[in-house]
Amino acid sequence: MSRLGYVLLAVLLCGNPAVADSWPGMPDGQGDYPTLIEIYDDFLLWNAQKRTDFGAVAIADRRAAVQDFHARLETLAVHDWPREQQSEFLAVRAKIDQEYFRLHVSRPWARDPGFYVDRMLRLTFTELPVDGDELQNLRDQLAAIPTLVFAAMENLDDVAADYADLAIFNLGNSDGVGHGFPYRATPPAGVIGWYEDLLHRALEQQPELKGEIVTARDAVEKFNTWLQDNRHEMTGHAGVGRDNFNWYLKHVKLMPFTTDQIVVLGERELNRLWSVYALERHRNRGLPEIELPTTAEEYQQRIDATDARIREFLVSEDIITIPDYINELDTNVPWIVRDSGPNFWEQIQYRNPTPDHLHAVIPGHRFDGVVEDNNTHPIRGRLTDGARAEGWAVYLEEAMMNAGLLDDSPRVRELIYLFGIFRAARMPVDVWLQLNEMTVSEAVDYWMERVPYLDADVARVDAEIYLRRPPGYGLGYMTGMVQMQELLADRKRQLGADFDLREFHDALMESGRLPLSLLRWEMTGLDDEVAPLWNREPLP
Repeated sequence: MSRLGYVLLAVLLCGNPAVADSWPGMPDGQGDYPTLIEIYDDFLLWNAQKRTDFGAVAIADRRAAVQDFHARLETLAVHDWPREQQSEFLAVRAKIDQEYFRLHVSRPWARDPGFYVDRMLRLTFTELPVDGDELQNLRDQLAAIPTLVFAAMENLDDVAADYADLAIFNLGNSDGVGHGFPYRATPPAGVIGWYEDLLHRALEQQPELKGEIVTARDAVEKFNTWLQDNRHEMTGHAGVGRDNFNWYLKHVKLMPFTTDQIVVLGERELNRLWSVYALERHRNRGLPEIELPTTAEEYQQRIDATDARIREFLVSEDIITIPDYINELDTNVPWIVRDSGPNFWEQIQYRNPTPDHLHAVIPGHRFDGVVEDNNTHPIRGRLTDGARAEGWAVYLEEAMMNAGLLDDSPRVRELIYLFGIFRAARMPVDVWLQLNEMTVSEAVDYWMERVPYLDADVARVDAEIYLRRPPGYGLGYMTGMVQMQELLADRKRQLGADFDLREFHDALMESGRLPLSLLRWEMTGLDDEVAPLWNREPLP
């Protein structure tokens, strides 16, 4: 069934979705739907501008610009629009509110030294030699580093303790994980180590860059010294606080849960997954463990076999339509030999790639991303909600197992549960970090006690990612999965014997990556999660 078919079914079950819904707080101006598209175009263009000035005047200008975007939204006649367009209005407003929150609450340029450290790192990955525009771009980036360091020391006037410690660690130490880093048999010692790596390569391949690299490296070392010398004054809280976080969950994440409810959900999921993991281990007690591969070639064979198996299963079992434009989608965990042995992700993936292949390759992130790249809708084709993306990917792990993919692979089912245990453990920790009830080191300890195979490097990097990313990203994995399961249950109850899993998944894909509360409203007509979202409250 096409998405149109789902819309027609919704007409029978829930009333015509083309008929406008109306709630208090919904804009009732005169502007039409094309004006919403125009506002979103302008916002994306404005937000994509490369910015280097984070002084008080520049920040005030950006805050005024966001206020202007909100004022323009209030001129629209949203109360007259069909449901899907009303849904897009809320999704666009949420993206603008994300920037509003960043400018008023998160303020990374003033609170997080890592905001600048991140900008120092990536240029060091440049493959040498370079020439032409690439050479000029590298030189421009190197020349900008001393200015960036000066701006950092000027702007960082409210630094959080956890942020300071993470930045100091990352400047001088390998994180042991290296998300997106080029492979080195011996990982460079942090950002400064990567400048040394770049300098070493330049001396061999492009020695004329030596002076510029040394100047940039010295500026980075100066920043590291400044952070260490002033660390005793950097005592702020990294989290945004309870009231701010609840505002963010409602107005930016568009979630129907408070912080307290997410903690309850997370602890419940953690206990559920540990219990089914225990039962699965008991059931499989007489079976041999899955051994780690010994070579890259053996690992690649496992990836290839997994990819073929999953694709065949998706088609033969009517799980989801694979569009013709979906080709090879690569893998998510490269083969790396570490002196300390495989890290958490590698312990799972190397044994059997199925959990992460479902999550990150097909029909998870890479598949999901290619579908979005082929979505030409002016809003839905250019808007991604993190909890929708991660919730879909986590949902797939258990969903495909329960649909029969691993009926003959009992030990692989255990790996699915191990992935789930880590996702669930993130939920309460993400809340506690933002509520300033837990530090990064305490988060690492909490996870290490509860997640099999977990190592300190992965735990620390995870805590850093989800503390420093826009708030709520870490909890979005399992919270999004809970929302996906709710949506699946709603549609099955509504359609009964007419429910078709492939049609359900196809409809979801065609709807884009809007927040799941909005997609549930569109696909089911149930408005209990959406009605409270219209009244936009001021920040606490």
